[in-house]
Amino acid sequence: MQGHLPAAVPLLSRGKHRNPRKGACFMEFASYLAGERWSDHPACTHPLLAAMARLVNDYTTDTNRQRLAPLIPSVIGLTTNDPRADVRIALTAATTALPVVAAERQLALAVSVLAAEHVLADLEGREPGLEPASQEALDLVPDAARWAYGFRSGVKVSRRGFRRYAAPNTVQLAVRGVSQACVDDPDLILRDLLTTAIGEVRAMVGDDQVETRPLAFRAGR
Repeated sequence: MQGHLPAAVPLLSRGKHRNPRKGACFMEFASYLAGERWSDHPACTHPLLAAMARLVNDYTTDTNRQRLAPLIPSVIGLTTNDPRADVRIALTAATTALPVVAAERQLALAVSVLAAEHVLADLEGREPGLEPASQEALDLVPDAARWAYGFRSGVKVSRRGFRRYAAPNTVQLAVRGVSQACVDDPDLILRDLLTTAIGEVRAMVGDDQVETRPLAFRAGR
């Protein structure tokens, strides 16, 4: 069962906070809603999804950060041991960011798309291939895609290596790249990215969410 936002929501701000009186980031408030110890690394959320949420929180502008608050309850209980989760989160980040980031970042993200698709096909026991979202993203950056195909042909990526190194690096590069992209509303793209990633993990977790215990919100907790 997902939690609900209380009437008084602390002002979301960048970074870590010792207690609610100092403010809260996205995942710190999630830890409170889940009834866990105050932390920006709560056990109630998949680690890479939580990492994305922290990055989106920090790279969203002060003006628009509070718009992330309605998403906080939706990350509670989203934790799974399914190895596809890290790959799906990274792939979502890469395909979302690839068409809008600066050219120097497109090369790495295009490689991430191809690597994620390779690992995902291996995990799902199917022939390698591109999902529609991946193909569409690569089609929008043909030069980067061409370079990535050439680079990937001589590089092998393991499941463990992708999950441990490539996936978190991809998420970080994607979020930072979107925040600095020359687009009308990067904050909206970041929010949509997090929303989509939440949906990807929820599809793996299913309907059995952990039950949350909203606590009395006391300063100094």
